[in-house]
Amino acid sequence: MRIPNGTKVRHRHKGYDGHIDGLTEIVVGPNRHPDGKTRYRLNIGGSSRELITEDDLSILVDGDNLVIMIRQKEPYRRSLTAQLHGVLTEDRFIKAGRSSAVPATTPPQVPSA
Repeated sequence: MRIPNGTKVRHRHKGYDGHIDGLTEIVVGPNRHPDGKTRYRLNIGGSSRELITEDDLSILVDGDNLVIMIRQKEPYRRSLTAQLHGVLTEDRFIKAGRSSAVPATTPPQVPSA
């Protein structure tokens, strides 16, 4: 599953925060997504962007353990949170404002349709 644009993330090793700003196709080189050809474009402020693989990202969540996104309302964020919990391990979700060593706990419950 692709992490949508606008999702707030933290680099797992370097510790800085940003948001997903798209995908970039990489013609040569190591460290690409499972599709073998792309990396996420991470907006780290102003005009600064960095190319990064999914394995290097933690997803930032709010006090209700919902994925934090730019300009998205709670119902969509709740749905996306459930989808991402289905493909990423629990340690990949961290509360905004905490160090990357402190994972979020208890994913939110999504009402069944």
